[in-house]
Amino acid sequence: MTQTHRIWSLAQAIIDKAGAQGLTVATAESCTGGMIAAALTDVPGSSAVVDRGFVTYSNEAKAEMLGVPMKLIEQNGAVSAAVARVMALGALLHSRADIAVSVTGIAGPSGGTDRKPVGLVWFGLADREGVTRVERRVFAEGGRDFVRTKAAETALHLMLTRLNS
Repeated sequence: MTQTHRIWSLAQAIIDKAGAQGLTVATAESCTGGMIAAALTDVPGSSAVVDRGFVTYSNEAKAEMLGVPMKLIEQNGAVSAAVARVMALGALLHSRADIAVSVTGIAGPSGGTDRKPVGLVWFGLADREGVTRVERRVFAEGGRDFVRTKAAETALHLMLTRLNS
């Protein structure tokens, strides 16, 4: 199964499950630049499930659109567990969605450090029931496209896991 087919299959499953449960979703994306929302809206029937997507590539956008405190970004960096969590919570707060996923990472080829290498991605998940989850992944092999695609796939998988619980 190709990467594109895996992403489409995950998106289809999310639309089907969320639709059957009467739930809506939102995305808050940084390094993926809207890829997750695009995957979801590629699926017929997604308008009943997808509330909105936030592309918050800059720190200012994270603060203005999602309510991520600049102090939090300054203390932890934009690519951090704390910021991923608040991005997901902010997407819920600024939407009508029941479940929100967030992604913030370093897609490269530059921007990495020893502590935060290229390929590091943090994911956040939040829902209206008060469940929050944060996960860290490092996609070390491959270039920018690989990191972004794997990040989108992982975020979709997290959403589907939540819908299956």
